[in-house]
Amino acid sequence: MAKLIIKWIKSDIGYPSDQRGTLRALGFHRLNEVVEKEDTPVIRGMVNKVNHLVAVEEKENGPK
Repeated sequence: MAKLIIKWIKSDIGYPSDQRGTLRALGFHRLNEVVEKEDTPVIRGMVNKVNHLVAVEEKENGPK
């Protein structure tokens, strides 16, 4: 399964608390942090909600 490399690039100051909570649920603690998550519909929805605050890159897994 593919993975998503997600980087938090913009501060959450001034944005609603549900968007701040989404960043925390994605595993972020501080600005410019990078997390790697499985590419699932749930994660895609979370990323879509905060797409103005994060940068996303897809990473394909190699053959096994």
